[in-house]
Amino acid sequence: MQAMISKQAGAPLALEDIPMPAAGPGQVLVRIAASGVNPLDLKIAAGQAGHAKMPLPAVLGIDMAGVVQTVGEGVQGFRPGDEVFGMTGGVGGVQGALAQYAAVDADLLALKPRNATLREAAALPLVFITAWEGLVDRAQVRPGQKVLVHGGAGGVGHVAVQLARALGAEVYATGSAGQRAAIEGGGATFIDYRTEAVADYVQQYTGGEGFDVVYDTVGGATLDASFAAARLYGGHVVSCLGWGTHALAPLSFRAATYSGVFTLLPLLSGKGRAHHGAILREAARLVEAGSLRVRLDPARYALADANAAHAALSGGAARGKVVIDVI
Repeated sequence: MQAMISKQAGAPLALEDIPMPAAGPGQVLVRIAASGVNPLDLKIAAGQAGHAKMPLPAVLGIDMAGVVQTVGEGVQGFRPGDEVFGMTGGVGGVQGALAQYAAVDADLLALKPRNATLREAAALPLVFITAWEGLVDRAQVRPGQKVLVHGGAGGVGHVAVQLARALGAEVYATGSAGQRAAIEGGGATFIDYRTEAVADYVQQYTGGEGFDVVYDTVGGATLDASFAAARLYGGHVVSCLGWGTHALAPLSFRAATYSGVFTLLPLLSGKGRAHHGAILREAARLVEAGSLRVRLDPARYALADANAAHAALSGGAARGKVVIDVI
């Protein structure tokens, strides 16, 4: 089969022929139709993501959608011909999705939403799982709560906005002026982080009390700002990029709490993989109900064009999730 190989950090991916895998126990062999591109894929290719534990040379590509070809011993719930999607490799030494076929852990998969294309499904896994783990697993968002999403037009952010809305929350999201339409289109109240101070929008939208849940998808100084925006007595801050050095005093002084999200952990540790499959079944349910829609970049890239797809994302040219057509 053909695959795009990352041979050396910082070097372009190379199209090569490699042996086709076979489905082992607990696995299914998937004919990959599309692979979503995430910023993490670019960092791994550049040698800037040691936490992903992906030794090179390797086939990258974390997200995928495709068609089941064969089913390994002990697998239930999938059969040949099923259209599936998942966050199945590209980290931890596991083959990624920039290849025509992959043998993947069945626990990581779910059936594709019936009303979504394979391209749309391939764009969902990492961003939806990250949003779900923050809002549901960590913060347990409930109807009527006020939720603030930092980076509400980004990959995780625009999904988190829609998920929080589907959970019954009143949603606010930060972004730049040019992102206002995208944020409001997702159902959130727009906050311009460049012109509005944290204290001002906390006062305007919560009467100074703070937001019940703050989801930081940006990191750095934005996480520090999140601590100051949490509700007094019981507010909860979640971040999927909480890797820096931060002062917890503003959070402590508000009697609020913090949780981190590390979406790669099941792939790296082997623990909790079935939960990822369950989360993706929730994603499929929301897509089929019309409550969730991933925003795709309109440009089309074949497998051999993966370097151009990476460049579009890294250079800021993409207007939505970039997806590579593998078929």
